[in-house]
Amino acid sequence: MRTFIIAEAGVNHNGSIELAKKLIEKAAESGADAVKFQSFVTENLVSKTVKKAEYQIANTGAEETQFQMIKKLELTPEDHRVLIEHCKKNSILFLSTAFDLNSIDLLADLGIYIWKIPSGEITNLPYLKKIGSMGQKIILSTGMANLSEVNDALEVLFESGSTDITLLHCSTEYPAPIDEVNLNAMITLKNAFKLNVGYSDHTIGIEVPIAAVALGAKVIEKHFTLDKNMVGPDHKSSLEPFELRSMVNAIRNIEKAMGDGIKKPSKSEIKNKPLARKSIVAISPIKMGDVFTEDNIGIKRPGYGISPMNWELILGKHSSRDYAEDDLIEL
Repeated sequence: MRTFIIAEAGVNHNGSIELAKKLIEKAAESGADAVKFQSFVTENLVSKTVKKAEYQIANTGAEETQFQMIKKLELTPEDHRVLIEHCKKNSILFLSTAFDLNSIDLLADLGIYIWKIPSGEITNLPYLKKIGSMGQKIILSTGMANLSEVNDALEVLFESGSTDITLLHCSTEYPAPIDEVNLNAMITLKNAFKLNVGYSDHTIGIEVPIAAVALGAKVIEKHFTLDKNMVGPDHKSSLEPFELRSMVNAIRNIEKAMGDGIKKPSKSEIKNKPLARKSIVAISPIKMGDVFTEDNIGIKRPGYGISPMNWELILGKHSSRDYAEDDLIEL
């Protein structure tokens, strides 16, 4: 199964539809399968007095509230339509994460059929029931959650009508410390719920999502930006376009490298087999009738002759012909 790679544009458009279009173009050029934005009505998402998260303050300052910051990053319904059309022109799938019930309705009206549930909504019962009732593909991020909370969310989604759910392991910090990633928790999710799993990455660099694919991730999500030095909450923990392209290329190579799991010689190495393996050979001249001993036979390349695994069967037997040094011993 090919890894579904989501280039997470998020709010890195900074409220500019032109920047959002450029993000779509760069995501398509990278080879990602989808580019994902964020859909929300600020008044339905956050209270007006809520402070910014630490990473948001570090990246955008403490002068404004979270409400004021997010309001500037809101996409209108018409913005969504423009971006969907631009995705079609660039042959990449448009996705967006809804952060409130009204935005779920908007995305449904726009024909979205893959629903990405963010980590922060995993305990939002009305939200889960509404998306679950769509009966469509769901990608559920599990950052900040324990197994019990994941189980509760899955029960709601399944009872509401969902049948196709992929769980994303995630560490909801920006950037996520490498020693807190706990990639093995992705395997725990797979074993616990018998569902496809993936990984939503917030670390610096591309090593961890590549490792996640090697561990069986079927979906990878990674934030990207046009320039890490831009002002905004997520730019500094995002990949630049050349890094995104490198990540996608590496993942595609890992997919090829994983193979079918059958232990057998590969097509390309078969020709090297007789050159790398060894045979039983004469290490000194041997006359017909002589007894094969450790003094007159040895083991050397190439591997066209009798396998050294038959060493003990050959010792003590009589030679049926003359051998010069380095001749392959024959039966």
